[in-house]
Amino acid sequence: MSLNRRDLLKAAGAAGALNLVWPLSPGLSPARAREAAEALGAAYDPAPFTLGVASGDPVPDGVLLWTRLAPEPLAAEQPLPEVVEVGWVVAEDRELRRVVARGTAPASATLGHSVHVPVSGLAAGRVHWYAFTALGKTSRTGRTRTAPVGPVPRVRFAAANCQAFHDGYYAAHRGIAREDVDFVVHLGDYIYEHGPVGGDHVRDHDTPAVLTLADYRRRHALYKGDPALREAHAAHPWFLTWDDHEVVNDYSGTGGGAPFLQRRAAAYQAWYEHQPHRDASATTALPDPEIHRVRRWGDLLELTVLDLRSYRSAQNLPDGTILGAAQKSWLKGTIDRAPDSWHVWANSIMLSQLRGRPGGPYMFTDQWDGFLAERKEVLGQVRTSGLEDLVVITGDWHSAFVDDIRTDFDDPSSPLVGTEFTAHSVTSGGYSADWNATNGPVMGRANPHLKYFEGNRYGYDVYEATPERFSAHMRVIGDRRDPVSPVSTLTTFHVDRGRTGSHEDPATKNSPAQYRRD
Repeated sequence: MSLNRRDLLKAAGAAGALNLVWPLSPGLSPARAREAAEALGAAYDPAPFTLGVASGDPVPDGVLLWTRLAPEPLAAEQPLPEVVEVGWVVAEDRELRRVVARGTAPASATLGHSVHVPVSGLAAGRVHWYAFTALGKTSRTGRTRTAPVGPVPRVRFAAANCQAFHDGYYAAHRGIAREDVDFVVHLGDYIYEHGPVGGDHVRDHDTPAVLTLADYRRRHALYKGDPALREAHAAHPWFLTWDDHEVVNDYSGTGGGAPFLQRRAAAYQAWYEHQPHRDASATTALPDPEIHRVRRWGDLLELTVLDLRSYRSAQNLPDGTILGAAQKSWLKGTIDRAPDSWHVWANSIMLSQLRGRPGGPYMFTDQWDGFLAERKEVLGQVRTSGLEDLVVITGDWHSAFVDDIRTDFDDPSSPLVGTEFTAHSVTSGGYSADWNATNGPVMGRANPHLKYFEGNRYGYDVYEATPERFSAHMRVIGDRRDPVSPVSTLTTFHVDRGRTGSHEDPATKNSPAQYRRD
């Protein structure tokens, strides 16, 4: 039987095997840290492009290209000059012969020798290939796509979230890399600020707090060591938002004193250095990358990416905010100006109400349940503006949910304004099978808008939109302990254009679930 990373770490603790300790444990040299990472399934690209290549934020005439030079990926500092010139090329063919754009960009130590190249002047709605060169070496070739303009018959995209390295292998990303999709949306918890949790896995002092820029850089480099994640980045352009573990569990971006603000700044910089993120600023994304944005895929789909961490207040305040004043005003304007298309909100934490028992308290007020007035305000704006065909895609929960979105979740007769799909996690552990079996029906009784719950599996979602229908295909892997685990479709839900609410595909209605509303 295959062992997941958590099992390997547990075995290492018992055996005292150096090559099976947590790779970011104190005192390990970069070489020993890499040896430990490779024992847990990491396998890096050839130096200096060890962390691979990526593209993101496609628009009709271009895309953002990314790489980071890291010949020693788990070192606190790289053995490189202060500035390294990096060449890049974009072509119409995989062999990079029909070149359509090329140039150079500086990779500086200030930004961890990362490179963010906003390429423009490309043809809309086309596949392109790209690569980087530096220090006499050439990176792997990546594949990307520009957004189309005008009428579009179909768009397909994948969504992933919650990928704790220590909880399993990234077979889900291996599946995403092989999907026929136009782009990928990552919904947060790309890294976890902690390592394996629990004394039976590693000693407490083996998993120190991640506090500094060097700490967060090494954490991202460890995660990028999984070859399936690099493969998924190289296969498709990505849109990204973040949740809490990119910094620290359940944080509020506007709270905390100077030590926390320094930690947040380090986390934000490391995130930016490792992601294909195009910031609104033409010069720098720091100290506060701007995540929220609207992007369109022709006339078919409008993607609204939300940032639910940077501007939030504390939870459970009468005037609390999860969006912040400026982002809320921007979102309401986006709602008012919405075109006639599918509207997809990339939302890192659950929008729908979730009570733990009928008439009982909310399960987690770190979600939108902790910001009740603002949720009612935003959903009321959706209703009064006349916006139709709203689909919210969500991560965080490590389980799959399908919810109707109502303007007032405590009133089952209130207007229905959309559908929320919450996807399984890539690897991050959820509740036990016994908990899911017991509490699935309880959550169903407590939340009349909840249509479906399944918490025993791991994977990702593939969404497909046509002018007539939006479909959510829940892809699941067989075993997160297996890096090449096969992928299958657990179930499929549809939303028909102009008809609010979802329905399960008859072909998958008998699939396993811990709750399904008849």
